[in-house]
Amino acid sequence: MLDSDVLIDWYARTARDLPWRRPGVTAWQILMSEIMLQQTPVARVEPIWREWVARWPVPSAMAAASAGEVLRAWGKLGYPRRALRLHECAQVLAAEHGDEVPGDVEVLLGLPGIGDYTARAVACFAYGQRVPVVDTNVRRVVARAVHGRGEAGNPAARDLRDTEALLPIQVDRAAVFSAALMELGATVCTARTPDCTRCPLPRCAWVTAGRPRQESTRRTQKYEGTDRQARGRLLDVLRAAAEPVDRIRLDLAWTRDPGQRDRALDSLLVDGLIEQTRDGRFALAGEG
Repeated sequence: MLDSDVLIDWYARTARDLPWRRPGVTAWQILMSEIMLQQTPVARVEPIWREWVARWPVPSAMAAASAGEVLRAWGKLGYPRRALRLHECAQVLAAEHGDEVPGDVEVLLGLPGIGDYTARAVACFAYGQRVPVVDTNVRRVVARAVHGRGEAGNPAARDLRDTEALLPIQVDRAAVFSAALMELGATVCTARTPDCTRCPLPRCAWVTAGRPRQESTRRTQKYEGTDRQARGRLLDVLRAAAEPVDRIRLDLAWTRDPGQRDRALDSLLVDGLIEQTRDGRFALAGEG
């Protein structure tokens, strides 16, 4: 078991001053931050999040915008389908939930683009509920401190059970503990260079076991030359355009592999991120 009092005290002293953690931030604004932070570093998210809070402070404000406007504002955060799904979510919240983000996990899971982690994160961080919130950082801390493993392995149903068992009984402290557990994994108990000298936990099964090496080597996902990069180049052209563009402009955006370019273009159409006009030109979703 982890010493929740020690971890909560450490978090109160050392937690990063992130804008979505401050008083007065709404559940909608927290939801936006959680969607943006998936697979994207805090430093890249923060300025975009601030812009979105000012531009779309409530779901109905985003719902009134076109999908193309949202995709353009998403910029370089990566995985733009997240932006498209968030726009769909805003439309549902505005139409069916009184322009408010619900606090019930099961209701949240019924919204477009909201998965298990995001639903629990909103319930915990926006509404202070006692629910386990499990991301990569949390899984790593639990694997090391509780189970003595160097890495968490593949996600499994037991992750939620293991984390829930660590939560303090008091609801308000449970929510803070969840944030502290995540912070520990993000800033101290990191994947490649854990700084055990800074760890506040008085006991760690991994340290006690002599910090056994990871059983497998984590592979770094490459980006250069991938379909993802090709998609990004095509989206860059459309984001910069004030009107639909001819196919030749997209062809010139990715010349290294025409087959890959065609595949990237088809996937963008299938994902609903872009659309083709009747005269054969291309535009961001909703702008054709």
